[in-house]
Amino acid sequence: TLRTRTTRRAYARARCRSATSTCSCTAVAAPKLIGMSPRVLHVSQPGDGGVAAVVAQLTRDQVERGLEVVVAASPHAALRTAVEAAGARFSAWDAKRSPGPGSMLEARSLGRLIEAEAPDLVYLHSSKAGLAGRLALRGRRPTVFQPHSWSFEASRGPMRRAAEMWERRAVGWTDVIVCVSETERRDGLDAGIDGRYVVVPNGVDLEAFPPAGAGERLASRARLKLENGPLAARVGRLRRQKAQHVL
Repeated sequence: TLRTRTTRRAYARARCRSATSTCSCTAVAAPKLIGMSPRVLHVSQPGDGGVAAVVAQLTRDQVERGLEVVVAASPHAALRTAVEAAGARFSAWDAKRSPGPGSMLEARSLGRLIEAEAPDLVYLHSSKAGLAGRLALRGRRPTVFQPHSWSFEASRGPMRRAAEMWERRAVGWTDVIVCVSETERRDGLDAGIDGRYVVVPNGVDLEAFPPAGAGERLASRARLKLENGPLAARVGRLRRQKAQHVL
Protein backbone atom coordinates (compact mmCIF):
# COMPACT_ATOMS: atom_id res chain seq x y z
CA THR A 1 0.00 0.00 0.00
CA LEU A 2 0.99 3.65 -0.36
CA ARG A 3 1.04 3.99 3.44
CA THR A 4 3.47 1.10 3.86
CA ARG A 5 5.76 2.15 1.01
CA THR A 6 5.91 5.74 2.28
CA THR A 7 6.53 4.59 5.83
CA ARG A 8 9.39 2.34 4.77
CA ARG A 9 10.99 5.13 2.73
CA ALA A 10 10.77 7.47 5.74
CA TYR A 11 12.18 4.75 7.98
CA ALA A 12 15.06 4.09 5.55
CA ARG A 13 15.95 7.80 5.48
CA ALA A 14 16.03 7.81 9.29
CA ARG A 15 18.56 4.98 9.50
CA CYS A 16 22.19 5.92 10.00
CA ARG A 17 24.50 5.22 7.07
CA SER A 18 27.34 3.71 9.10
CA ALA A 19 27.18 0.60 11.24
CA THR A 20 29.42 2.33 13.78
CA SER A 21 27.79 5.75 13.79
CA THR A 22 26.52 7.63 16.81
CA CYS A 23 23.08 9.16 16.50
CA SER A 24 21.03 11.11 19.03
CA CYS A 25 17.73 11.51 17.24
CA THR A 26 16.85 9.42 14.21
CA ALA A 27 16.46 5.88 15.50
CA VAL A 28 13.41 6.35 17.71
CA ALA A 29 12.05 9.83 17.10
CA ALA A 30 10.62 9.97 13.60
CA PRO A 31 9.23 13.35 12.51
CA LYS A 32 5.49 13.75 12.50
CA LEU A 33 4.23 12.66 9.10
CA ILE A 34 1.38 14.63 7.55
CA GLY A 35 -1.68 12.74 6.35
CA MET A 36 -0.64 9.33 7.64
CA SER A 37 -0.21 7.47 10.91
CA PRO A 38 2.52 4.83 10.79
CA ARG A 39 1.94 2.13 13.37
CA VAL A 40 4.77 1.27 15.77
CA LEU A 41 4.59 -1.82 17.97
CA HIS A 42 6.81 -1.81 21.07
CA VAL A 43 7.32 -5.21 22.72
CA SER A 44 8.71 -5.60 26.25
CA GLN A 45 8.76 -8.50 28.68
CA PRO A 46 9.68 -6.25 31.68
CA GLY A 47 6.61 -4.34 32.75
CA ASP A 48 8.36 -2.13 35.27
CA GLY A 49 11.82 -0.79 36.04
CA GLY A 50 14.21 0.89 33.62
CA VAL A 51 13.13 -0.88 30.43
CA ALA A 52 9.47 -0.06 31.03
CA ALA A 53 10.37 3.58 31.77
CA VAL A 54 12.11 3.86 28.40
CA VAL A 55 9.15 2.26 26.61
CA ALA A 56 6.77 4.69 28.32
CA GLN A 57 8.91 7.69 27.32
CA LEU A 58 9.17 6.57 23.71
CA THR A 59 5.44 5.89 23.60
CA ARG A 60 4.59 9.37 24.86
CA ASP A 61 6.99 11.05 22.44
CA GLN A 62 5.83 9.07 19.41
CA VAL A 63 2.13 9.63 20.15
CA GLU A 64 2.83 13.38 20.36
CA ARG A 65 4.51 13.17 16.95
CA GLY A 66 1.39 11.67 15.42
CA LEU A 67 2.38 8.00 15.27
CA GLU A 68 -0.04 5.23 16.13
CA VAL A 69 1.61 3.32 18.97
CA VAL A 70 0.81 -0.11 20.37
CA VAL A 71 2.69 -1.61 23.33
CA ALA A 72 2.74 -5.36 24.02
CA ALA A 73 3.74 -6.46 27.52
CA SER A 74 2.54 -8.47 30.50
CA PRO A 75 -1.19 -7.93 31.11
CA HIS A 76 -0.40 -7.14 34.75
CA ALA A 77 2.41 -4.68 34.01
CA ALA A 78 2.51 -1.26 35.61
CA LEU A 79 3.58 -0.08 32.15
CA ARG A 80 -0.01 -0.44 30.97
CA THR A 81 -1.16 2.61 32.94
CA ALA A 82 1.55 4.83 31.43
CA VAL A 83 0.87 3.57 27.91
CA GLU A 84 -2.86 4.21 28.07
CA ALA A 85 -2.34 7.62 29.72
CA ALA A 86 -0.15 8.58 26.75
CA GLY A 87 -2.97 7.80 24.33
CA ALA A 88 -1.51 4.54 22.99
CA ARG A 89 -3.04 1.08 22.91
CA PHE A 90 -1.92 -1.77 25.14
CA SER A 91 -1.92 -5.38 24.01
CA ALA A 92 -1.28 -8.24 26.44
CA TRP A 93 1.71 -10.52 25.77
CA ASP A 94 2.71 -12.83 28.62
CA ALA A 95 6.30 -14.11 28.74
CA LYS A 96 8.79 -15.22 31.36
CA ARG A 97 12.06 -13.34 31.79
CA SER A 98 14.48 -16.21 31.12
CA PRO A 99 14.58 -18.42 28.01
CA GLY A 100 13.31 -21.95 28.46
CA PRO A 101 11.02 -24.67 27.08
CA GLY A 102 8.19 -22.15 26.72
CA SER A 103 10.14 -19.67 24.59
CA MET A 104 8.89 -21.04 21.26
CA LEU A 105 5.29 -20.82 22.48
CA GLU A 106 5.95 -17.20 23.51
CA ALA A 107 7.38 -16.50 20.05
CA ARG A 108 4.34 -18.01 18.34
CA SER A 109 2.02 -16.01 20.59
CA LEU A 110 3.89 -12.81 19.78
CA GLY A 111 3.83 -13.70 16.07
CA ARG A 112 0.05 -13.93 16.16
CA LEU A 113 -0.14 -10.59 17.96
CA ILE A 114 2.13 -8.95 15.36
CA GLU A 115 0.08 -10.29 12.47
CA ALA A 116 -3.11 -9.01 14.11
CA GLU A 117 -1.67 -5.54 14.71
CA ALA A 118 0.09 -5.32 11.32
CA PRO A 119 2.62 -2.67 12.45
CA ASP A 120 4.85 -0.74 10.05
CA LEU A 121 7.73 -1.07 12.53
CA VAL A 122 8.38 -3.52 15.38
CA TYR A 123 10.57 -2.24 18.25
CA LEU A 124 11.82 -5.03 20.52
CA HIS A 125 13.05 -4.15 24.01
CA SER A 126 15.49 -6.29 26.01
CA SER A 127 16.50 -9.91 25.56
CA LYS A 128 13.22 -11.86 25.78
CA ALA A 129 11.30 -9.64 23.36
CA GLY A 130 14.40 -9.66 21.16
CA LEU A 131 14.37 -13.47 21.17
CA ALA A 132 10.65 -14.02 20.66
CA GLY A 133 10.15 -11.15 18.23
CA ARG A 134 12.98 -12.01 15.89
CA LEU A 135 12.12 -15.72 15.94
CA ALA A 136 8.56 -14.78 15.00
CA LEU A 137 9.42 -12.18 12.33
CA ARG A 138 12.72 -13.35 10.81
CA GLY A 139 13.05 -10.09 8.93
CA ARG A 140 9.55 -9.96 7.46
CA ARG A 141 8.88 -6.51 8.94
CA PRO A 142 11.22 -3.58 9.73
CA THR A 143 12.66 -4.47 13.15
CA VAL A 144 14.51 -2.43 15.77
CA PHE A 145 16.15 -4.17 18.73
CA GLN A 146 17.30 -2.38 21.88
CA PRO A 147 19.24 -4.71 24.24
CA HIS A 148 19.00 -2.53 27.37
CA SER A 149 22.29 -4.31 28.27
CA TRP A 150 23.25 -7.42 26.30
CA SER A 151 21.93 -10.68 27.72
CA PHE A 152 25.37 -12.31 27.54
CA GLU A 153 26.73 -9.73 29.99
CA ALA A 154 24.77 -11.46 32.76
CA SER A 155 25.99 -14.96 31.87
CA ARG A 156 29.17 -16.99 32.04
CA GLY A 157 30.52 -20.11 30.34
CA PRO A 158 28.25 -22.04 27.93
CA MET A 159 25.25 -19.76 28.58
CA ARG A 160 27.26 -16.69 27.57
CA ARG A 161 28.54 -18.39 24.41
CA ALA A 162 25.01 -19.49 23.51
CA ALA A 163 23.68 -15.96 24.00
CA GLU A 164 26.44 -14.50 21.82
CA MET A 165 25.79 -17.09 19.09
CA TRP A 166 22.09 -16.24 19.13
CA GLU A 167 22.74 -12.52 18.79
CA ARG A 168 25.13 -13.10 15.88
CA ARG A 169 22.39 -15.09 14.14
CA ALA A 170 19.53 -12.75 15.01
CA VAL A 171 21.33 -9.61 13.79
CA GLY A 172 20.47 -10.78 10.27
CA TRP A 173 16.81 -10.21 11.15
CA THR A 174 17.45 -6.79 12.72
CA ASP A 175 17.38 -3.50 10.78
CA VAL A 176 18.75 -1.32 13.59
CA ILE A 177 20.26 -2.01 17.03
CA VAL A 178 19.77 0.87 19.47
CA CYS A 179 22.36 1.17 22.26
CA VAL A 180 22.32 3.56 25.20
CA SER A 181 26.08 4.06 25.22
CA GLU A 182 29.23 3.68 23.18
CA THR A 183 30.31 0.94 25.60
CA GLU A 184 27.21 -1.11 24.84
CA ARG A 185 27.79 -0.70 21.11
CA ARG A 186 31.45 -1.75 21.42
CA ASP A 187 30.47 -4.77 23.53
CA GLY A 188 28.17 -5.88 20.71
CA LEU A 189 30.84 -5.45 18.06
CA ASP A 190 33.43 -7.23 20.23
CA ALA A 191 31.02 -10.18 20.48
CA GLY A 192 30.84 -10.38 16.69
CA ILE A 193 27.37 -8.84 16.39
CA ASP A 194 28.00 -7.01 13.13
CA GLY A 195 24.83 -4.99 12.65
CA ARG A 196 23.69 -1.44 12.01
CA TYR A 197 24.03 0.44 15.31
CA VAL A 198 22.85 3.80 16.58
CA VAL A 199 23.62 5.17 20.04
CA VAL A 200 20.83 7.06 21.82
CA PRO A 201 21.81 7.92 25.43
CA ASN A 202 19.09 7.81 28.06
CA GLY A 203 17.66 11.27 28.60
CA VAL A 204 17.19 13.18 31.85
CA ASP A 205 14.18 15.42 32.45
CA LEU A 206 15.86 18.65 33.56
CA GLU A 207 12.54 20.12 34.69
CA ALA A 208 11.97 17.23 37.08
CA PHE A 209 15.67 17.00 38.01
CA PRO A 210 17.21 20.49 37.66
CA PRO A 211 20.97 20.82 38.18
CA ALA A 212 21.85 21.84 41.74
CA GLY A 213 23.39 25.24 42.37
CA ALA A 214 26.71 25.76 44.15
CA GLY A 215 25.05 26.46 47.51
CA GLU A 216 22.86 23.37 47.33
CA ARG A 217 25.85 21.22 46.42
CA LEU A 218 27.85 22.50 49.40
CA ALA A 219 24.90 21.94 51.73
CA SER A 220 24.46 18.38 50.44
CA ARG A 221 28.13 17.61 50.97
CA ALA A 222 27.95 18.94 54.51
CA ARG A 223 24.81 16.92 55.25
CA LEU A 224 26.46 13.74 53.94
CA LYS A 225 29.76 14.58 55.68
CA LEU A 226 31.71 14.52 52.41
CA GLU A 227 35.01 16.27 51.93
CA ASN A 228 35.59 18.73 49.11
CA GLY A 229 36.96 17.21 45.92
CA PRO A 230 35.83 15.04 43.00
CA LEU A 231 32.88 12.77 43.74
CA ALA A 232 31.48 9.97 41.59
CA ALA A 233 27.99 8.60 42.21
CA ARG A 234 25.65 6.26 40.39
CA VAL A 235 22.14 4.90 40.84
CA GLY A 236 21.30 1.34 39.84
CA ARG A 237 21.02 -2.30 40.85
CA LEU A 238 24.10 -4.03 42.24
CA ARG A 239 24.72 -6.42 39.35
CA ARG A 240 27.89 -7.37 37.48
CA GLN A 241 26.39 -6.18 34.18
CA LYS A 242 26.01 -2.71 35.73
CA ALA A 243 29.83 -2.65 36.04
CA GLN A 244 30.12 -1.12 39.49
CA HIS A 245 33.28 -3.22 39.87
CA VAL A 246 35.16 -1.03 37.38
CA LEU A 247 34.67 2.17 39.41
